[in-house]
Amino acid sequence: MSRSARPVTVLSIIRDCLDALLHPSARYDALTRARHRAFMAPRLLGSLAAFAAFPVYLAMRGAPSAIEVAAFAWLIAPILLSWFLSRTGRYEGAHVLSSLALAGLVMAIAGTTGGIESFAAIWLVVVPLEAALSASRRVAAFASVLALSCAGILILISQLGWLPSADTSAAERGVLMAFGVASATLYATGLAFGAESLARTSVALLSREEERYRLLARNMSDVISRHQRNGAVQFISPAVEAMLGMPVAQLLGHGLFDRVHVADRPAYLTALSDAARGEVRSVEFRLRREPIGSERDQVNFIWVEMRCRPLDRDLGRDVTEEAEVVGVMRDITDRKLGEQALDQARSAAETADAAKTRFLATMSHELRTPLNAIIGFSEMIAQEQTLMLGAAQRKEYAQLINDSGQHLLSVVNGILDMSKMESGNFEIASEPFAPRASLLHCCNLLALKARENGIDLITDAPQDLPMMTGDPRAFKQIVLNLVANAIKFTERGGQVTVAAAVSGSQLTLCISDTGVGIAPDDLKRVGAPFFQAGKTYQRRHEGTGLGLSIVKSLVALHLGELTVQSRLGEGTAVTVKLPLAYAPQQARTPDKKLSENKIATLVPVLRQELQNQLQDQLKDQHHDQLDELQDQPALVKKSA
Repeated sequence: MSRSARPVTVLSIIRDCLDALLHPSARYDALTRARHRAFMAPRLLGSLAAFAAFPVYLAMRGAPSAIEVAAFAWLIAPILLSWFLSRTGRYEGAHVLSSLALAGLVMAIAGTTGGIESFAAIWLVVVPLEAALSASRRVAAFASVLALSCAGILILISQLGWLPSADTSAAERGVLMAFGVASATLYATGLAFGAESLARTSVALLSREEERYRLLARNMSDVISRHQRNGAVQFISPAVEAMLGMPVAQLLGHGLFDRVHVADRPAYLTALSDAARGEVRSVEFRLRREPIGSERDQVNFIWVEMRCRPLDRDLGRDVTEEAEVVGVMRDITDRKLGEQALDQARSAAETADAAKTRFLATMSHELRTPLNAIIGFSEMIAQEQTLMLGAAQRKEYAQLINDSGQHLLSVVNGILDMSKMESGNFEIASEPFAPRASLLHCCNLLALKARENGIDLITDAPQDLPMMTGDPRAFKQIVLNLVANAIKFTERGGQVTVAAAVSGSQLTLCISDTGVGIAPDDLKRVGAPFFQAGKTYQRRHEGTGLGLSIVKSLVALHLGELTVQSRLGEGTAVTVKLPLAYAPQQARTPDKKLSENKIATLVPVLRQELQNQLQDQLKDQHHDQLDELQDQPALVKKSA
């Protein structure tokens, strides 16, 4: 274990020593650090090895010549070059100086040992090979020119006979030539291994960087894409699979564009086109997603935001040419839903504020009129001696005061009931009762009002209506409000029909009229508190706008259904379905039920269609009793 661990320890010590010599600019980039280390390590180790071998050379050679001393002294140059790189961090400059130093050493030795025929001339080939490690074309070109220039100079001075005469024998020249070739080959081999090590380090670093970016692209929630100038997708990160529920391969090319909502495609292409021209753009659009295996199984489109910008241009590229585009997309569906909810809340708040304004205006009229009557007629009764009022007049005034007080009481009771329903404090007293008797009683109460308005009030309540369980007071209030509304909005000579039938486990009430009807825009808001249909109706009517809202709330508290069908100028039909057996413990909280119990139909129908629907219901339930119902008191017709 100690033998195998020792080289690792020695290499670690050498690496640490070299890292301590690195320039600060090379300590934070792995590839630059490896290049600096590869430059200094062989030169420092080679110089130290040469100095260590110098005594051995002296023992074998004897007294050295001047040229040999100069050659060994020249070996201090690599140490100086390593010091230069350590102090300045100029990697290319260090390689240029290294090429000059090596070429100068070769020229000095070759000039005294035979010129171009010297054993040292082969080292000129090593000069450009060493410069190749600089990864710089300029340095490699300089070293190549330098080596060729040195070779030319050696050839020239050899031809001119300026070289000193060689006193070595042929055997010595052969040995020196072999030494020169072997040493140059070994040095070139070291350079090759160094180049291979740098290449391996570069590939490893590149692979590590690619894996890092691949990991980021795989785990980022945002989707990164690369587009051509025409919008075609060249690359898109795997995060799109979780966003759209489909593989990446199907989104390449124009696959992503095909999933963009048709209405958003112009904005999508415009943003990419602007980004290709050098601008940074942001666009929001809808993308179709696969519902299978997604978090929002019911959503076919999601909102995404894409920020796109041009890809960095290469040096020398035509600046007028459109660049490719890099886009970053993120899912903003939740934000869009929040914005829509905020808009709806703002609209609801504005509607509520408008309703409050209308309510105050309505209440000021509804309360002021009966109060004026009460105050005025009570003052007249108080001054009966002065005004010489008779008994008949006092009785009439007292009746008017009583009627005004009853009207005030009904207004206040309606507001209190609505407040209780909205706060969840309205209590239902559930008990068995006969719906037919309650229905006939309510119609009889309103028969006088219908007669005074010249309206036919037709009540169709079969005698075999079963007993039902619920709040009889709430049932009467539902009928009274609906029938009163139908009479109020029906012109003289019109008709109001009240029909009851049993459908399964529900009691179905249908109150239809031939009145002014409701416009489609107002039909959407029917049942909202304090809402009264718009200004286009044929006449203005008194009321607080709470009648249908109270009916809707009471129906919801009984777990029933309310449907309104109407067409402007042709009439309205309100259908109420109540369970025959109401269970209070199954009732929902009023606020939750009211929010869920929307008016279902909102579909205009013709007057003839209303009558046909009513007749069809009656025929299905009581086909055998139609002839008998005409002669029974259950069918009551009140006319003017």
